[in-house]
Amino acid sequence: MIRQNKQRTLRLFALHEFIQDHFTKSDWIKVAYLTDSLELIEDHPRLLRSLDFKDDDYEGNSLQVLSKLISESNSNLYEIEHFVETKKATMNRPVREVPDFVSTVQNVVPERVITFAPDVFRIPTKPIEATSLSVMMPFESKFSGTYTAIRNVCARLGIDCKRADDIWDNSILIQDVFDLIFTSRAVITDFTDRNPNVFYETGVAHTLGKLVIPITQSVGDIPFDLRHHRALTYLSNTEGLLALERDLEKKLAKVFS
Repeated sequence: MIRQNKQRTLRLFALHEFIQDHFTKSDWIKVAYLTDSLELIEDHPRLLRSLDFKDDDYEGNSLQVLSKLISESNSNLYEIEHFVETKKATMNRPVREVPDFVSTVQNVVPERVITFAPDVFRIPTKPIEATSLSVMMPFESKFSGTYTAIRNVCARLGIDCKRADDIWDNSILIQDVFDLIFTSRAVITDFTDRNPNVFYETGVAHTLGKLVIPITQSVGDIPFDLRHHRALTYLSNTEGLLALERDLEKKLAKVFS
């Protein structure tokens, strides 16, 4: 019995090592259906959120959930191992060429990719910049301290940080906004005051598959449909902006590492 438990634990660790490096949210949901554990995985307070934002606690959250799944049923262990082996085989296949793959959330080209031709924007010919961060927020003076805090962090980390009012490459402002999002590695969106332009720009960023980092002075300003995305909250005073710098530096250092 002791030997069996040890082997089971080693299999758990082997699965976890792969899962924490390669699993996407879609993979977790598929495992949830395979093991009849949708409630456990979808309702876990931190698992999918920490995966989305590459938080430090994802390793522990994923091990906790995986251990619970396996402890509930021997068949779950076999189901997950089979799923992982299938995923490994898929990863080892030659990846078909997908031109202009602009997503920065996916590490590899997924099995299913859509193409689209926007009617409102022109697709820029500029490349995606590995050290580029765009900031979507109102241009009002009350946000100048917030933008300065973000730029301070970016200066320390060697990140190129821009808002649409920092450039004038196109005669139409929204095209400059689209160009910024399209070429960025990540996008910060400030939901403070529920600005409709920021909501629109967040939708563009999500559609392009960009890593979006929400910030806000009030959680109540985040639309219901976006509240499952973890946001950094801050105060607009001196102490609050310094705290925002510390939180953002941890996040951006990981994103741009």
